[in-house]
Amino acid sequence: MTSDDSTDDSPDAGPGQARVVRAGVVQATPIPFDPVATLGVVERWLREAAEQNLELVVFPEAFIGGYPKGSAFGGVVGDRTAAGRDEFARYWNGAVEVPGPVTDRLGELAAAARTHLVIGVVEREYGTLYCTVLFFSDTGAFLGKRRKLMPTGAERMIWGFGDGSTLEVHRTKLGQLGAVICWENLMPATRMAMYAQGIELYCAPTADSRENHHATMRHIAMEGRCFVLAANQCLRTRDFPPDHPTPYGDDPETLISRGGSSIIGPLGEVLAGPVLDEEVLLTADLDMEQIPRARYDFDPVGHYARPDIFRLHVDTTIRRAVQVNDSLSSARHADLPNTLASSRARPADTTDLSTLTQRYSGPLGQRS
Repeated sequence: MTSDDSTDDSPDAGPGQARVVRAGVVQATPIPFDPVATLGVVERWLREAAEQNLELVVFPEAFIGGYPKGSAFGGVVGDRTAAGRDEFARYWNGAVEVPGPVTDRLGELAAAARTHLVIGVVEREYGTLYCTVLFFSDTGAFLGKRRKLMPTGAERMIWGFGDGSTLEVHRTKLGQLGAVICWENLMPATRMAMYAQGIELYCAPTADSRENHHATMRHIAMEGRCFVLAANQCLRTRDFPPDHPTPYGDDPETLISRGGSSIIGPLGEVLAGPVLDEEVLLTADLDMEQIPRARYDFDPVGHYARPDIFRLHVDTTIRRAVQVNDSLSSARHADLPNTLASSRARPADTTDLSTLTQRYSGPLGQRS
C-alpha cells in the first residue's frame, strides 16, 4: 500500500531516519467556491513558508473548492428544492478534477517554495464530488491523493465515499507521509491501516475546531507514535459570497470556523498551537529520531498489536461503477461549463490567470 516517490526521494529514505524536518501548518481563509482566487491564497502562504525554509506545509480540508459550512443545499428527507440544486451546481462548478490545471499549478507552487505540499480540495469526477487531499513533492511532482472514506453527517448529501485504493502512505525523503481527514480520525480501522504502513508524518486536514478534536490529535500522536499536523480553516460569514445561504446570521464578522490547528509530537507533546480565531502559519522542527524512541515501549501494529486475537483486513481495490479497457471514458468531459474565470480574485493575487487560460481552454480542473 505504501507508494514509492521515486522522482523525489533518495534511495535510502525510510522510517526513523535521524534528521529534523522543518514543518508548517497553514490556518488560513480561502475563497470559497473559487479555486482560481484560492490558488492566489495558497501562493501567498507558500511564499511565507519558503522564507522560513519549510520542507513540509499542510493546508486544511477542502481548502480549494470550499467547505460549505452551514449549507443545507435544499435537502430534507424525501425531498430537494430547486434552489438547493442551483446551490449544488455552483459548488460543483467550483470543484476541480485530479489531475488537471489546478493540480499542475499546485505542483508549480510547491516546486517554487521547495516544499512538500499537502492540501485539501473538493474533487469532482462525473457528477460526484469528493473531499480529497493532494500530495506534492518539493520538486512539484504529484505524489497522489486521498479521498475521504466517510463523509460526516450532512456531508453525505454532497460528497461521495472514497475507497481503499487511496488509503496509502507515501515514502518521501522527509519520512512516511500520509493524511487522514477530519472525523476519519475517529475511525480506529483507518488509523490502524495508516500505522501499518509506518506513517511518521500524519497530516490531519479538518473542519473541526472544537477542543475535543485537539484531544483526538494528541491521542493519535501517542497511539501512532508519529508527528501529527492538524490544519483547519479560519472562516467568517463575510468570506462567503453575499448570496450564500447561511444559518449564522447577518454579522459579517461571525466566526464559523475558528481554526484550532496544531502540531503534535510522537509522545503527545504539543509543539505548536492550537491557535483560534486568526490566520497563522504554525511551524515546528520535527526530530525524526524521536519516533523510534517513542515506539520503544508502544507499537500499535507491532509488539502491542496481539495479532493472535485481532486482525484488520484492508481492501485497496479501486471501486468503479463502469470500467472500459481499464481506463475512464473521455466522453465525460463533453459540454462541461467553463468555470475558469474568477470574479473574486484580488489584484494582489499573483497566480498567472492568463497563462492558465491559454493552457486550459476548457473547464477549470478538467483533464486535457
